[in-house]
Amino acid sequence: MKILANNKKVAHEYFILDTFECGIVLKGTEIKSIRQGRFSIKEAYVRVKDYELYITGMNITKYEYGNIFNHKEDRDKKLLMSKRDIIKLGQKVKLEGLTIVPTKVYLKEGLCKVEVALCKGKKLYDKRETQKSKDVEKRLRKINH
Repeated sequence: MKILANNKKVAHEYFILDTFECGIVLKGTEIKSIRQGRFSIKEAYVRVKDYELYITGMNITKYEYGNIFNHKEDRDKKLLMSKRDIIKLGQKVKLEGLTIVPTKVYLKEGLCKVEVALCKGKKLYDKRETQKSKDVEKRLRKINH
């Protein structure tokens, strides 16, 4: 498994409740750009529409050797997941006010996969509390070594 992108901001902005592995539907030039590492998931999010998952805001740069059949950079991409899991996620998003955010993009056995997380947003005081606990752990590690 080769990790191509890791969204570290998710752990700071959200409480991660659960993670899922999804496939992603890509065009030919999109996968070539992804393999070169020319994409971003920093502002991306996932939404449920008609019992299907779509990732919005994932920017894939145009493939430099592509021709007139090159892809659009900002199109919504469909994520592949079982329908039962999509329905469960959709209900949690609607009823509990949770968010679905991509956390990783990686290659697994030659296929591009996206790890998405079901998250609950942190308040400002939660972010401060998390930062305090990380600082305390860091100090303890320094003292012990």
